[in-house]
Formats: sequence, structure tokens, C-alpha cells
Amino acid sequence: MYQWVLVHRRMDPESVAAALGIPVGNATATLRRLAELRLIAPLPGGEGAGYAVPPDVAMAQLAAPGEDRIRREEEWIADRRALLSGFMPYYYGVDRHRDTGVEVLSSLSDVRSALNQAAEQCRTEVLASQPGGGSRAPEAMQEALVRDRALLGRGIRMRTLYHHTARFNGPSQAYVEAASRLGGQYRTSHELFGRLIVFDRHLAFVPASDGSWGSVAVRQPWLVAYLCEIFEQTWDRARPFAVAAAEGLEKVAQDIDRTIVELLAAGLKDEAIARRLGMSLRTARRHIADIMQQLDAESRFQAGVAAVRAGLLPE
Repeated sequence: MYQWVLVHRRMDPESVAAALGIPVGNATATLRRLAELRLIAPLPGGEGAGYAVPPDVAMAQLAAPGEDRIRREEEWIADRRALLSGFMPYYYGVDRHRDTGVEVLSSLSDVRSALNQAAEQCRTEVLASQPGGGSRAPEAMQEALVRDRALLGRGIRMRTLYHHTARFNGPSQAYVEAASRLGGQYRTSHELFGRLIVFDRHLAFVPASDGSWGSVAVRQPWLVAYLCEIFEQTWDRARPFAVAAAEGLEKVAQDIDRTIVELLAAGLKDEAIARRLGMSLRTARRHIADIMQQLDAESRFQAGVAAVRAGLLPE
């Protein structure tokens, strides 16, 4: 029908119906549909005269209202985007970690700055767990003593946990002896839960879990209270740090050996045992070799059996 109108330039239903051999009603409905699609249009002044419109022109006519509507919507979106983007600096410029009570410090300089600020603002108490105390460098000990002297001089109560291995380290012994005279309290344990520093039971620092020098500052009250409870439980079981003349190292060495036997029986590897006890891998393997020799065992399984027989492990 479109082709017929194109050729004959007429669009009255009777002419179309007669030419195509279809009912007038069908011709009327189809001509109406073609007109809705803008494919045919009447000629002015001509009774029943009309013409076919090129499909691309018809498409442009049909799309014009929709395109105009889309253009207005795009202008509205662009206007709102420009308006709201002005609020971005305010949102991203605020430390939102404070709302959750957790702040990630990714660099060593950020960690030092936060620790120094926390130490300056501290008013009552510092709790610290320092695993691996037996491997701290003398320079680090001296730097820590300067910082701790300032805190203790202000009347801040300080309690610090170390691994038992710190007792065998000369710099650690000298540091603890000097800081103890200033009022610091130090204890050691064969195992520690990890590194922790808490200021005034309000702000806690724990190490980042990615192995970097980063840290996580925790201000969430319930979480800080939980960390303090873990510290207190370990503190109650720990031994006061004492030089060899006061307590001797034999008992501490026995505790270390007993713990190594327990960890061996639990199936831990040398690396894990060294990490748990805060000693180097070389030192841990030397202890393991000494224990194996004392138990007259050629394998770890034999060592476990001998340890049970010797009363070092429960059956």
C-alpha cells in the first residue's frame, strides 16, 4: 500500500481498496497506520491526494519529540552532577574512619606521628605487648627509653609484656632495669597474643595484617576494652621481668622448653614455633635440637612420647 501511494500519489481508502482488491475497512486501517508512522501525508487542496514520505524523513519526524525530551533530561542530569560535585571535597576531606572507630595508618611515618601524638596526649596509663623482645636493637631500646622516660616523668603508669626471650637479651635487660627504676612495670611470657599499644584505655594500636609497617588505630570502646582484657589476662599469667641475679634464668628456660614441647606435639613447624616464642628461627631450631637430645629422641614423634613419659605433656 505504501508503494501504491508512492506511485499514484493518492491515499483515499476507496481508491486504494479498489486498486489492491481489499476491503475498504482494511484499507482505511492500514492508511491510518502509515500516517501514524509519518510514511504518508495528504496533499493540501487535493481531495484524496497524498504522497509517500521518505522513511528517513519519517524517522526524523517521529524521533524529534523523543530526542528533545532526552536532551532536556541530559541537561537536567548535567546540571545536578555539576551541583552535587561541589560537595565532594567536603565528603572525602573528612576522616570517616573516626565514625567507625577504626583508622588505617598505611605508612611508617603516619604510625610514628600517631604514636607520638597519643603519647603526648596520654594522661593515665599505657599498656604494651612487644613480641620478639629478645631481638630489639640497642638503638631502638635507647629511643624507647627516652620516650618512656617522658611518660613516666608525667606520672603515667606503664606496663609492658615481652617474650621470655627478652630476658636473655643484654639491651633488653639494660632497658628494663633503667625503665623499672623510673616506675615502669615489665613482665615476660612464653607466648604473647601479638603487638599492642593502648593509651588511657581509649586508643589502641595494632599492626596491619598485610606484613607492612602500617598499623590500625582503634577507638571503638568495646573493641578497645576487649583488647585490654586480653592484655590483663596475659599480664596475670606472666612473670615479672627480673635479672638473672634476682630470679635466675633456669625457670624461664624451663618454661620455654615446655612450651616448645607442647608446640611440637601440636604439629607446629619450626617457623611457627619461632614466631610464637619471639625468637629467631635459628634459636628455635637450637632449642628443638637440645630438647630432642635431652629426651633421647630421633624424631618428633619419639620426642612426644618421651615428653609424656617424663611428665612434660599430658597423656
